[in-house]
Amino acid sequence: MERRIRRLGIFMVLCFVALFIQLNNIQVVKSNSLASNPENPHVIEVARSQPRGDILAADGVTLATSVSTTTGYYKYARVYNKDTAVLFSQIVGYDSLIYGRTGIEDEYNSYLESHTRQAKTLRDLLVNRTTTDDVTLTIGSHLQSQVAAAVDATDVNGSAPQAGAVVINVKTGAIEAMYSNPTYDPTGLVSQSTNVERYTWASLNPNSAQSPLVSRTFQYGFLPGSTFKTVTSAAVYDHQPALAKVDYPVTGCIPLPQSDKKLCNYGHNGPSGPELCGGVLADTLPQSCDTAFAQLGMALGGPALTDEAQAFGFNQNIPIDLPGAGVSNFPAGVSFNLNKPSQAYSAFGQQDVVATALQMALVADGIANQGVIMTPHVMEQIRDTQGNLVTSYVPKPWLTATNPLTAAAVTTLMQAVVTRGTAAGVGFPALWNVAAKTGTAETGPNATLTNDWMIAFAPANNPKVAVAVVVPNQPGSDTGAEVSGPPMKTILGDALAETP
Repeated sequence: MERRIRRLGIFMVLCFVALFIQLNNIQVVKSNSLASNPENPHVIEVARSQPRGDILAADGVTLATSVSTTTGYYKYARVYNKDTAVLFSQIVGYDSLIYGRTGIEDEYNSYLESHTRQAKTLRDLLVNRTTTDDVTLTIGSHLQSQVAAAVDATDVNGSAPQAGAVVINVKTGAIEAMYSNPTYDPTGLVSQSTNVERYTWASLNPNSAQSPLVSRTFQYGFLPGSTFKTVTSAAVYDHQPALAKVDYPVTGCIPLPQSDKKLCNYGHNGPSGPELCGGVLADTLPQSCDTAFAQLGMALGGPALTDEAQAFGFNQNIPIDLPGAGVSNFPAGVSFNLNKPSQAYSAFGQQDVVATALQMALVADGIANQGVIMTPHVMEQIRDTQGNLVTSYVPKPWLTATNPLTAAAVTTLMQAVVTRGTAAGVGFPALWNVAAKTGTAETGPNATLTNDWMIAFAPANNPKVAVAVVVPNQPGSDTGAEVSGPPMKTILGDALAETP
């Protein structure tokens, strides 16, 4: 009996010690993290008992605000402008009770949420310094609406449910418009009712590759196809300029080394066979000649191709001030040593090359800006509730992708794409002086669908804006211009009119 009592006593003492340790762990060690945990009901209650700052478009339209409410448990509700909620949802994001924050709501939360303003004078120490700040974007609601209309117009009979476009100010890196479909209305994700939030979340298919919660402009990438030939052309001038003068034979197909297969130009699945093309670089980029660029890519070598791709931002985190930006991929140079066919296809944006629309817009930006890619950003300025400037974005370079001479040479080639090449039929007014590159990437198990691209900037002699348009998974297209050209013409014209 005494032994049992002793064991029971020891057990009780151990339980008391464990309880003591756990209480100290919760109250001392973890107190700060628990107190600030966003899932802590008290933290949520405090946050919802205070307003958040507004998010504004560049033209002053309020995109998100907080309003006091007499319904529900919390004092304030987040409200998204019904006229712009869908247009800006993938940029503004949401501030959900259950699913957290995304977009600007997350990136600039420390400014938007209620916080104590730093004291700058003795008087400030005697007054209430609790405030919120308002974030103004670089994107205006008018141009965003125009871009959305152009992108949505490509979705004929549901054939382009993942199209997108990006407009960048060449000199500053400011994103002037960025839109993709499918998109969504975030209103249900900021409901006072958790049941409504859960229902809205489920309806957006968050675990699906087709979910509108993922932007097809800066988070999700596609095969860039022949738009990547601009990077390969830059690699020629940067690494082996003599290759620009190599006159490749006019042909429809070439044999691939280390393989018993052939690489053919577009049209190889049609009744008339592949397109015949060739010549020097000044001819083959405007023609978008795959066989010539495959040979250029193999002549350049894997390391040179990869180095150039990385110089333009591939395989790197794009430092845009939005969470979740996708990384565009170009294979490592050494991977081509035993796989020359992959090197050939990668030289014109096929095989394992993946690029977001933002990445390809930055490629155009780098060529337009004498080789310097500006850091992309969507925040223009932040002001407090009194209208005082808290901070503003200062434009800064991200990468020096190439040198001014190479950029000028590739610009000339891209101008020829418009005047006598694959974009000649788009109908850009000569006054715009457009430099562009079309792109078609075969996709799908039987290569029956294509990703249709176009990148462009204008005016070529003094560029103001760079634009990328992607329309994925289309019935086979020769050059991509038939599908991506019309929205590009509309968007570029609207952007030039909006940009000083």
